[in-house]
Order: sequence, then structure tokens, then C-alpha cells
Amino acid sequence: MNCYPSHGPALRRKSCQVRVGNVAIGGDAPVVVQSMTNTNTADAAATVRQAAELARAGSEIVRVTVNDAEAAARVPHIREQLDRMGVNVPLAGDFHFNGHRLLARHPACAEALAKLRINPGNVGRGAKRDEQFATMIEFACKYGKPVRIGVNWGSLDPELLARMMDENARLPEPEDAAVVTRKALVASALESARQAEALGLAHDRVVLSCKVSAVQDLIAVYRDLAARCDYALHLGLTEAGMGSKGIVASTAALAVLLQEGIGDTIRISLTPEPGGDRAREVIVAQEILQTMGLRSFAPMVIACPGCGRTSSTFFQELAGRIQSYLRAQMPVWRDRYPGVETMHVAVMGCVVNGPGESKHANVGISLPGSGENPAAPVYVNGVKTVTLKGENIAGEFQKIIEQYVIDTYSKGAAAGEKKPAKNAAHA
Repeated sequence: MNCYPSHGPALRRKSCQVRVGNVAIGGDAPVVVQSMTNTNTADAAATVRQAAELARAGSEIVRVTVNDAEAAARVPHIREQLDRMGVNVPLAGDFHFNGHRLLARHPACAEALAKLRINPGNVGRGAKRDEQFATMIEFACKYGKPVRIGVNWGSLDPELLARMMDENARLPEPEDAAVVTRKALVASALESARQAEALGLAHDRVVLSCKVSAVQDLIAVYRDLAARCDYALHLGLTEAGMGSKGIVASTAALAVLLQEGIGDTIRISLTPEPGGDRAREVIVAQEILQTMGLRSFAPMVIACPGCGRTSSTFFQELAGRIQSYLRAQMPVWRDRYPGVETMHVAVMGCVVNGPGESKHANVGISLPGSGENPAAPVYVNGVKTVTLKGENIAGEFQKIIEQYVIDTYSKGAAAGEKKPAKNAAHA
């Protein structure tokens, strides 16, 4: 009876597909979730540990900083250790300023990486810029690696920006400096991509990004970029911020673009709290895609916000417990119960919307609000199956969910022996 169908954008921009290790970006592939370690890459043990945590959380590509010789030397060992652990997530190398030297001195680093990230704004100045950029592209070609040409407005090529500002100043009606800066971002990405192709990098080995830290600027830049090329595009606000600010800003920007069919891979660049969980950015990225109906990663919990009818906090505690339980189970369930990531569970706090929302979900419970009969009806595929009472409602409801998963999403059920009921929304 699940009434929560997944509807993505009406039309997704057609982009060239790029292979990054075992992951496809662009084309008909789903939008890919990325993240980045914040460990010192020279500390191989810490980087392996965090890369594995990010991969297990659902990051499909993990980027690592390659900023010095020690970091470059450790990348092959990091790759080997992850492989021994059975973590086959592709690694992307983030290069700034000295990437040409590091790759020349540590070719095994290029071989171990699945993708190189080059920032054209700080690869070099003047004549050295072209030479050093060419060196990095040559290594990408030699080892068959795709390249993300990642432009950031905090490190935009100053020579390009100055040239475009001068050209703008000579116009009869000059544009605002912010508009010129946005155009310079797009120009930098496209000019660098053309240069990379002229050096031998295949068209389907190029990913572009133009990152800024303001929502409206990001939307404007990517609309322009998407209209002017068919390269796969990586989305994300750079320096999105901490906590709710970073989450809200990233969601506001990416939701608009994704709904317009723009974007092939995303990263949510959250500033973590001191000692905070780096995997939070992965979960936020997944939740953006899942709530937009673009992908499914884990069963979703629908819960009411509470009001004067819900003086007890029990429904809030139960919703949190169930949501944590479902996400924790996904590493095991993903292979054992295909399709479980599309399941919806409702945990409601009173009689106003509780029964209705519970009927719409695959499994739902309507807990008693203030003044209601202390009983909690449970609905499975829209049908009331049991009324829970007493002190162990939470444990009994979790068991009902567990049994539903087994009955509905086991491989036998997926093959047609037993499937969840569907309504017209899924027909």
C-alpha cells in the first residue's frame, strides 16, 4: 500500500558517461554520491579507516588529498589496504599546485587512483601553467584515468579573470563584476577541458565542476555550464558551512539543479563539528537524492513533528530508534533483501494523521496522543494487523518491521514468490 512513489525530474540532461573505476558517472547512470577524507593522507592507517567508513556509509567515490611526496607515496598502500579489506570504492586524488611534480616522481600514485582532480586555477602561472597542466593530463592518458577539472571561485585563474574583466570594462554597457566572475568560472572549465582533449584525453574521460559558496551563484553557473557542454557534471557548494546552515544551503542549491536534470555526481561539503562524523555529508547527499525521488539508499521513516496532542516524547524516541536501526541494518540488508531501500515506515504521534499516514506506508504505527486510548494500531500494506499495548511497544514494532523485510524483500520474494501490495500510484 506504499503511497510514496519515486518521481525524479521530468527530463534529465543527457551527458557523456565517464567510468571511474567500477562506477559510472553521467549518461543513464544514477546520480553518484561522493565524499572526501579529512585525514592526513600520509597517515595511511587513518586514511584507510576513514575511507572505509565513508564507503560503508554509501560514498561511491572517495577523494583524498595528494599534497606532498609522502602523501603521494602512501596512496598505493592505501589502495592495497582497502582492497584487502574488501572495500573497492574508487579513490580520486586531489591535486593542487604541485601535482605535476608528484605524479612525475610517484607514478604508482597515478596508477592506484581511479580519477585525478585538477584545479586549473592553481596548476601554475603564465607559461608554466600550460606545461604543468599538460604533464598531469599526460599522466591521466598514460594510465587511462578520467580527470575532474574542478574550478573554484576561491582559486579562479587570476589571469583569465583579469582578461575577462578588462574585456567587460570596454563594453558599452559593462556587466556586473559578479556576472563576469561566473562567466569566468565556466570559461575556465570549458577552456581547460578543450585543452585536455587537445592533449589526448578522451571526451568521455572528462568531468567538470564549477564550485562556489553562494546558492544563487551556483545555480546560475551550472545552468550556463550545462547549456554549453555535454560533459558529466559534479555538483556541490564549496565551503557549504557547518550544521544546519551547510545542509540547508547545499539542499537549496542542489535540489533546484537536480530537479532541472542537471548534475551527475554530488558532494555535500559540510564542515564537521570537532571530532564529528565525516560520514554525515554522505548521509545528507543520500537523503537529498532519496527525498527527491532520484535514488533509494535506505528505508525512510515518516514521522510527525508533534503538537499539543503529543505531550509524550515516546513517538519521537521510537522514530529515532527505528531510523537508526534501519540505516544500521543496510550493510547486511542491501545484498540479502534487494529493494528494501525503497521501504517506507511511518511512526505517528496521534489520531489526527496517524492512521492515514500509517496506511500509506509499508509498515506504520499510530501511537496514542494526549487523552487517546493508550493503544497503538499497526498497519501493514494499508491493512490494520494488530494493536500494540503495554511497555514493549517499541520492541514489538521493530519485530514487525523485521518480519516484513524478511517476508517481502527476500530474494525469493523479489523473484515473484511474494511482493508488497501496490496501489495505483505504483501501477
